[in-house]
This record gives sequence, structure tokens and C-alpha cells, in this order.
Amino acid sequence: MSGRYIAFEGVEGCGKSTHVKRLAAHLDALVTREPGGTAIGSVLRGIMADPANTHLDARSEALLMAADRAQHLRELVVPTLNAGRHVISDRSAYSSLAYQGYGRGLDVDLLRRFNDFAVDSRWPDLVVYIKVDLAAVRKRLLKRDTDRFERENDDFFTRVIHGFDELAKREPERWLVVDGTPPKDELELTIRAEVTRRLGLA
Repeated sequence: MSGRYIAFEGVEGCGKSTHVKRLAAHLDALVTREPGGTAIGSVLRGIMADPANTHLDARSEALLMAADRAQHLRELVVPTLNAGRHVISDRSAYSSLAYQGYGRGLDVDLLRRFNDFAVDSRWPDLVVYIKVDLAAVRKRLLKRDTDRFERENDDFFTRVIHGFDELAKREPERWLVVDGTPPKDELELTIRAEVTRRLGLA
């Protein structure tokens, strides 16, 4: 039986990385991320995350993300799933719809089509959306060095949050929306229980 593909989504500072690792440990799943889950992806991530690249065009950014994603799915995600192991990814193609679509103002339907091409129509089986508000984002980002995306303004983050909300509404059967404000241990148990229930995992 093939593994299940679970992606964590949300705005910067929502706690995705922490809960990706915690759920993966519980399910003995492969941990990966977008962008940067492969050697080629790491190079692309470096370009997109570098704060010095202030002139990176939104279309170029979207195409770099899709290129990373195509490599990631073909090289790592799909082979792992076919081998019967679960994959838990910190972000997926849905991030491009939220960030480059709602955030940067590119056509969301067009982004969906060429990301579908990039992933060969293999979207996550379940998306865990950790929802936090803008105030929580700003508070958490103050505690760390920030990359090019994390240095965006409040209007950008507001559009991205709205984008994730809209995407979740469109596909409620695929999206699990959780409140990101409870303590980490409490949130971990909530996510674990809901993922297990939604995917029918033992």
C-alpha cells in the first residue's frame, strides 16, 4: 500500500516546522520541505530566500517554486510514497497559490494549472493548515533572523492569510484547519488525532 502525502501550510511563524517533525516522528514518516527538499531545491531556495534579492520578479519567483516542486515530487516524494512510507512536507503547491497568487497578485487559477503540471497532478492527500493571526506572526518573527519572505509587510501577510483561508474553504475534504495558538504539546495531540481520523491511519 502506498504512503500518504501530508503537507503543513500556513503563514510564516505559524509553527509548521515544529509540528511537521512531531507528526513525522509519530508516523515514522519522511520529513521534507518546499522549497529545498532536494539538492537542486536547496539551490533554488537559496535564491528565493536571500534578502538581497529584492528585485526578484513575482513570475520568476513562481516559476522557481514550481521548478523546485517538480524536482521534489519526482526525486523524493513520489518514490517514497510508492515504497509505502508516509511523507510529511513543510509546504506544498498550495503555498504558491497563497503566496504568489493571493500575496503577489498573480492569477491563482493559472498558478494552480502550472503547479498541477509541475507535480504531475499529485497534490497532498491532506493539508494541515495551522491558522494564526497577523499579530502572532509578528511576535514570533521578532525572535529570529528573517529571510526575504519573512521580511514582507503586513499587507502582504494579510493577503496570504486570506488566501490560505479561501483555499481551505474550497477543498474542506482535503484541508484540516487547526488553531495555532494552543501550547505546542496540546496542539500536537490535536493534529495527531485529527490526521489519524481523517486518513484512517492506525
